[in-house]
Amino acid sequence: MNENEISKVVFDCALKVHRNLGPGLLESAYQECLFYELNIAGLKVEKQKALPLVYEEVRLDIGYRIDLMIEDKFIVEIKAVEALTDVHLAQILTYLKLTDCKLGLLINFNVALLKNGVRRVINGAL
Repeated sequence: MNENEISKVVFDCALKVHRNLGPGLLESAYQECLFYELNIAGLKVEKQKALPLVYEEVRLDIGYRIDLMIEDKFIVEIKAVEALTDVHLAQILTYLKLTDCKLGLLINFNVALLKNGVRRVINGAL
């Protein structure tokens, strides 16, 4: 499955979660439910995957965590905030760079319509 196909499955699963739960819950609730739906969809999913920072020869295990890593090549960063900001975008872009993944989704579940809370993020795109 390529990144674009994964993206469609993730969006469809996120939409199902959002329709069932609506906005207003904690990020952790949406993460658990999306993790569940993605597993049912047959995808390999890791939640809260540790992400070390490698600086020159130094490996720093300093607590960065990817919300959901799918099929070892796609990142989902989950938010439940009033509005997505440049900081949220910078976070997922950094995760994409550090993992050398090409594509990810930044999903804010705290919106009335989920399509208004989803940002497709491409590694290397500004």
